[in-house]
Amino acid sequence: MNAVAIIAGKEVRDGLRNRWVIAMTLLMAALALTQTLIGSAPTGTVGVSARSATIVSLSSLTIFLVPLIALLISHDAIAGELERGTMPLLLSYPVSRSAVVAGKFVGATMILSIATVVGYGAGGVALALGTGAAEPSAWAAFGAMMGTSIVLVMVFIALGYAASACVRDPRTAGGIAIGLWLLFALIYDMALLGLLVADQGRLVTVGLLNVLLLANPTDVYRLLNFTGFSDVSQFAGMACLAQQVRFGAPVLAAVLGAWVVIPLTASILLFKRREL
Repeated sequence: MNAVAIIAGKEVRDGLRNRWVIAMTLLMAALALTQTLIGSAPTGTVGVSARSATIVSLSSLTIFLVPLIALLISHDAIAGELERGTMPLLLSYPVSRSAVVAGKFVGATMILSIATVVGYGAGGVALALGTGAAEPSAWAAFGAMMGTSIVLVMVFIALGYAASACVRDPRTAGGIAIGLWLLFALIYDMALLGLLVADQGRLVTVGLLNVLLLANPTDVYRLLNFTGFSDVSQFAGMACLAQQVRFGAPVLAAVLGAWVVIPLTASILLFKRREL
């Protein structure tokens, strides 16, 4: 545990000195503020709260932006250090390979969690200043969105580590990372929509659709945030889907957690089997 903490601390210090991390934090804050300021524009005509509009806007932004950032930061964590020759030096100390992966994972998660909290927190402050006092349930939905965004960060960091552990060339790992982002953020849902349109309800039942949605972590994230609160689901256009989803918030949260554990475990096992 001490080795994990030391490695995690080094990752955080390196990350805080990284200009890309600072630029990413500023970008997330700027986009969150923009989405917050323009997100309440339709509330006067459709009768929804500014908070609901902001949650939908930021959640939609998260699905595309956060996985890409997490994969770009994590894809060379192992392959890159092997290419630079720093990994054999690190393993020459009394530290296990699982501790190396765990420490890097904790450090990267802390860095991106800080960026997420600062970035989306800026949007929350702007929302509070613009709308005044709100009910506790209003901020519960916003807090749930931030919490699940951090878990989504962890999912794609773990996927990036799995990609980095299975290849030697960091450029190949980068290609795999971009492929994973395209698959989960764009291609999967487009293919699922095409399947539903072509099937016309003949083979794809409601139960099978629920299982297919769980096979994509961004869909699980979307279901948690868009169907967990009634006014948010209505504004997001998912009120009908919310009635079809047979899994409650605890099950969806557990599935999202499994999307962290499984690829992270796979990355540790792959790294243990690699020859330096």
